[in-house]
Amino acid sequence: MNHKILLFLFLLSFAGNQLHGQELFQMPIGKQTRWVSFENRSGQKGAGGLENRGAKGHAFDHIKAGGSIDLVNMEGSGTVRRIWMTISQRDPEMLRSLRLEMFWDGSDKPAVSAPLGDFFGEGLGQKVPFESALFADPEGRSFNCFVPMPFREGARITISNDADKDLIAIFYDVDILLEEHQADMLYFHTYWSRSLETALAEDFEILPQVEGAGRFLGTNIGVLTNEAYEDTWWGEGEVKIYLDGDQEEPTLVGSGTEDYIGTAYGQGTYDHLYQGSLIADSKAGQFAFYRYHIPDPVFFDNNIKVTIQQIGGAPKDRVIKFLAKGVELQPISIHNDLVFTKLLEREQPLDLKDPDLPQGWTNFYRRDDVSATAYFYLDQPTNTLPAIGDLQNRTAQLRSNK
Repeated sequence: MNHKILLFLFLLSFAGNQLHGQELFQMPIGKQTRWVSFENRSGQKGAGGLENRGAKGHAFDHIKAGGSIDLVNMEGSGTVRRIWMTISQRDPEMLRSLRLEMFWDGSDKPAVSAPLGDFFGEGLGQKVPFESALFADPEGRSFNCFVPMPFREGARITISNDADKDLIAIFYDVDILLEEHQADMLYFHTYWSRSLETALAEDFEILPQVEGAGRFLGTNIGVLTNEAYEDTWWGEGEVKIYLDGDQEEPTLVGSGTEDYIGTAYGQGTYDHLYQGSLIADSKAGQFAFYRYHIPDPVFFDNNIKVTIQQIGGAPKDRVIKFLAKGVELQPISIHNDLVFTKLLEREQPLDLKDPDLPQGWTNFYRRDDVSATAYFYLDQPTNTLPAIGDLQNRTAQLRSNK
């Protein structure tokens, strides 16, 4: 059975589960459907298609440079079920310049704040056709999100154009189910960040420590490799998840970057339900990939932090050549058949030319350009995470996929 059929079966099941276990043919009680778009900005009953005598009077709008618009601004209790959108300019700079934010229950601080493209599951500000359980882009021209986003008192969703040029056209609709929620409801949050050059031997924080109870839903990550390491493999780093008071060491730890997203021994391109690699271009030095913890939920009761190590690997002789050229790196291990030599447990400083050290694949700390969007649910409508990076941080050194 191919993964497209599996996706259909999953979404069918997912839709039923979101209606509190009801069958598709059963009529739920106390729920009303609303679509919010430029044709019905309020989402109110009987208020759609009022312009141009109902003949497609306001299908799209624009956002001037430095401007912002509300996509949704409504009071009451409900759940965002689906977001669809497209825009006229879909280059990496614009996808990083447009800032999507979501505010729950009248909060002034956004629970969601991310570049538009990265929020919709496409790292590095690049459009690639794909389909996952949470996001989709059928032909590389649109944005779809299926993450349920509940609220009790109100929801506001905005887009800000931080670029120095106007966005000519934006089309959208947000599909909302008006409904009441139980006390155990969790709010949807995201955190986006980027390090133009990670610190040597320091893990990149996908999600800095967050206080409260909730669920880590997953992440999409983008990597622009450092040319100093040429075309060597960058993805030896392990994802670590610190749960409920973990300090120096985490409770959850993986075995490598490509392992975390379900593949092995390198990384090509694929898009599956819960894991995928949308960009894997070693010549251009750019990679974008995702992992969503739906069948394998990650819950936390008090706090959580998620990181990924910045580790690459190459044959030892090549690493020695890098060191001779002054490339900044730190060897950490050598793998030769059944022998795994842990270099950090040896006396420092270490000389890779030492004849007592075996030949073999050598892992090393390295520095690359890394960005990530973390998705999570939290038992409160706001969080204390840092604000999104400024426009320079978001758009510097982007590479096109055309």
